[in-house]
Amino acid sequence: MGNLFCCAQVDQSTVAIKETFGKFEDVLEPGCHFLPWCLGSQVAGYLSLRVQQLDVRCETKTKDNVFVNVVASIQYRALANKANDAFYKLSNTRSQIQAYVFDVIRASVPKLLLDDVFEQKNDIAKAVEEELEKAMSAYGYEIVQTLIVDIEPDEHVKRAMNEINAAARMRLAANEKAEAEKILQIKRAEGEAESKYLSGMGIARQRQAIVDGLRDSVLGFAVNVPGTTAKDVMDMVLVTQYFDTMKEIGASSKSSAVFIPHGPGAVRDVAAQIRDGLLQGSSTNM
Repeated sequence: MGNLFCCAQVDQSTVAIKETFGKFEDVLEPGCHFLPWCLGSQVAGYLSLRVQQLDVRCETKTKDNVFVNVVASIQYRALANKANDAFYKLSNTRSQIQAYVFDVIRASVPKLLLDDVFEQKNDIAKAVEEELEKAMSAYGYEIVQTLIVDIEPDEHVKRAMNEINAAARMRLAANEKAEAEKILQIKRAEGEAESKYLSGMGIARQRQAIVDGLRDSVLGFAVNVPGTTAKDVMDMVLVTQYFDTMKEIGASSKSSAVFIPHGPGAVRDVAAQIRDGLLQGSSTNM
């Protein structure tokens, strides 16, 4: 209907290329335009000015010989003031952009190790954008933004990387566990040493108290009973303790059988042994 009335409609965010007898004449802005077809005027085509996106998947090899698939997302648009260049100079814009992306990625990634590719993906995207901007501006296109949206190593490589990471974390956990056990053993040993030290101090004080008590008893008995010697008093005290011990052993229902020599001579020997042990302990403490 538009051709019948020599009119053409151009939508918003779009421009039309006007030709006269096959020769470029003008770029038509959005709106309604008069095109006398009888005079050779016609619309050769339409060009969108909207931002378009092209996802490019490129397979390449890193410096450490690992094949990866790099996915780049290119956002571009045609420039209104260069619409004739964008329409006439390129027959397939997407293929042209894809070729430049392949060229830059395959020139950049082989210089990097696999780990560096992940770390420097923004640098790769910037290199792609700069190369595309320089090349596509001559054809009437603007590169809005370039993104490296994905880096996919081979499945076996990803599994190996995960295993390496898991092994490193397990090794770190083992080191932390060993360090914790080491600290626990050190603290336990320090506690045992402190406990034994305090126990020894208690035993030493107990023995000192026993010796002091016996000394006071001997001195008091010798003063109150004239004619007795310290040895007589000590023998009597030790025999008394001996019989008290025998009484306690016999009175306890949970005591095991204890066989000790018994008799006047045996009592004297036991007293001598106890006296010698106490005197030796007293001299050591002093």
